[in-house]
Amino acid sequence: MKLFQHPFIPLSFITSHHHNPHHCSHHNLHHPSTTSTRHRHHRHITIHHQINKIYKIKMASSASDSNEKLIAKERAKSTFRYTEDIAPGLKLDMALHSILHTSLSEFQEVEVIDTYYGRTLVTDGKTQSAEHDEFVYHETLVHPPLIWSAILSGKNDDDGDDKKKAPKTVFIGGGGELATAREVLRHNTVERLVMVDIDPEVIEVCKKYLPEWGGDAVANHPKMELIVGDAHKYLMETRETFDVIIMDISDPIEAGPGIALYTQEFYKRASQVLNPQNGVFVTQAGSADFVPPPYAFPITAKDGCVADDEENNKESNCFSPIMNTLATVFDHAVPYTVPMPSFGEDWGFVMAFNGSAEDRRELM
Repeated sequence: MKLFQHPFIPLSFITSHHHNPHHCSHHNLHHPSTTSTRHRHHRHITIHHQINKIYKIKMASSASDSNEKLIAKERAKSTFRYTEDIAPGLKLDMALHSILHTSLSEFQEVEVIDTYYGRTLVTDGKTQSAEHDEFVYHETLVHPPLIWSAILSGKNDDDGDDKKKAPKTVFIGGGGELATAREVLRHNTVERLVMVDIDPEVIEVCKKYLPEWGGDAVANHPKMELIVGDAHKYLMETRETFDVIIMDISDPIEAGPGIALYTQEFYKRASQVLNPQNGVFVTQAGSADFVPPPYAFPITAKDGCVADDEENNKESNCFSPIMNTLATVFDHAVPYTVPMPSFGEDWGFVMAFNGSAEDRRELM
């Protein structure tokens, strides 16, 4: 986290209240891994992760009691701010109550802060999940595919044979917060859960500062195999099959490492690893573009039309391309969205599976 020193406030004032022995100096960061927690990289204006100290003091001409009270009153108005860009001209701005952790892993900057939305995980200056609504994201990502896998397997058949109930095996790519695994383990049919995330720092920080996300109870669960590694490599090499594959990963960026997990080649491999009877694939799919494009992108001064700015637009609509790419591999690709207040926008997901048109109609 970059701390901007106020001309009237020594940096020691900040560190004395937010001391972290693991705090690292800030320098050029590595690109996040293909399996680190999701990032909202589709935004094209750099997200400004700032803590601004607004500190206005009316200078008193004497040390009278009335002036001291005035100074104290003005000091009480000062606050740290957390600001994050959503789109050009649109920002989230809120009070920053405290900085709980900041460190630099091999792959990314990792922070836990306390804001209006409660404790919040931030990586490389981007909100990943917040106490207020993390359950919304994780429940939306996990439960639809697991329930649909159960329906496809005939879980609701009245044959009384519990051994036929599904899903039994689940794979998670990414998910370092452990909240995705937490939601999977709520399904008592699950017998084996494999989670692969490449950044151990995120996992350990979340276990320490965000135990409600899952913590040691999930990491050490007997059904859970937690692997620090590359999710892409794991799925390409595994001989296992899974009832459900969940990708809780970074957004695709052109030429970025995460793009390998959004290709047709990878989706074809995922379809081969899925159980053919009841296999379901799901991925987070970035912003669902609740901000209308005419407002999300600048107007040209020349003709008053929306600017055709390739740099701004190339990552703004990954939701539809992800769905369309999945549709070339699976029989059905079903998009869905959920409002995420801490993200400042709606978030998209795509579930994909093979089956008849009747299956899709039943789902829809």
